[in-house]
Amino acid sequence: MKTKTHILILVMTSIFTVIACKDSKVKHTSTQIEEIHARAQFPDTVDPAEKTRFDFENYTAGELPGEWSEHHTGSGDTEWKVTEDNGNKVLAQLYGNNPNNHFNVVVNNNIMAKDMVLTARFKGITGNHDQGGGFVWRFTDKNNYYVVRANPLEDNMVLYKVENGKRTDLPLVGKGRTYGVDVSPLGNRWHTLKLVVKGDLFTVYLDDEKLFTVQDTTFGSAGKVGFWTKADAVTYFDDFEIEKY
Repeated sequence: MKTKTHILILVMTSIFTVIACKDSKVKHTSTQIEEIHARAQFPDTVDPAEKTRFDFENYTAGELPGEWSEHHTGSGDTEWKVTEDNGNKVLAQLYGNNPNNHFNVVVNNNIMAKDMVLTARFKGITGNHDQGGGFVWRFTDKNNYYVVRANPLEDNMVLYKVENGKRTDLPLVGKGRTYGVDVSPLGNRWHTLKLVVKGDLFTVYLDDEKLFTVQDTTFGSAGKVGFWTKADAVTYFDDFEIEKY
């Protein structure tokens, strides 16, 4: 007959075995990591099927363009409008009195994409809880989408999934779950954000520097694309380019 101690040892051994097996599924060799990074890029010989660019110059300041829609979750409000920035028109999230549990989203209703390259310039203006922002893609509704954002208050870049309203940061290929990466001080100046979306692989660039790749299968279908900010972040976006593959 097994004693309680023997039973406890068997149970703990089983748990450790399950954990070890689970961990082994997410670990990659250096060769596998190189292969993943290679698969994450579109070949130079392949041209995008469609390219769209927004510089917002032809839109009316003080209004949200008609083909765009704004969404938010949390207990605050959102205000996406075209505004002037030193004689240049930009798309901005202007509502600056939101609590920390609030997400602001704006998406283009005419563009649906699964695989793509997104590029835009962004500038964090103000925000006590949060600043900056980034892209949303494969957006189906305000509770389900991917987002990558830069935050000048934390000087980091993080990629998340928002699934059924819950935001979860995703692990980086070859590094694991690190809560994104730290970046050089962002300040309140213009930066260029680029995202390559190919299948279940998402590669992030900041100011032409490759930062990391994430692999995730939660949202595999085409969805809308646009911009995201959090809480009270007032942020400007410009020169938004969408290349669909």
